[in-house]
Amino acid sequence: MNLTITPEPPPLVVNPDHVILVRGTRVPLDTIVFEFKPGATVEGLVEQYSSLDLADVYAVISYYLRHQSDVGAYLQQRQQTAEKVRTENEHRFPSKELHDLLLAQRQLRT
Repeated sequence: MNLTITPEPPPLVVNPDHVILVRGTRVPLDTIVFEFKPGATVEGLVEQYSSLDLADVYAVISYYLRHQSDVGAYLQQRQQTAEKVRTENEHRFPSKELHDLLLAQRQLRT
């Protein structure tokens, strides 16, 4: 019996919002990396996110370890985008005004 070794692409896909997800799930690459870096195990990730497959998570971690600079740049871009969206939302929907409105409504009910 001969074992055929064939390369497989990482189980990652890009959704319409340009977010990289583990194929077949809604789990973003960000989550895998942010959990793995401080010490989460692959088995722990699979337990925590039931839609993940053990082999896929190992493949994603392998991809991350082989492409740390590219993944790091992607994650940094995602954080910058999140900050931009957060800032825009704070300007559009000031939390102080909303907080005061909710407190006023609460006081009217009591």
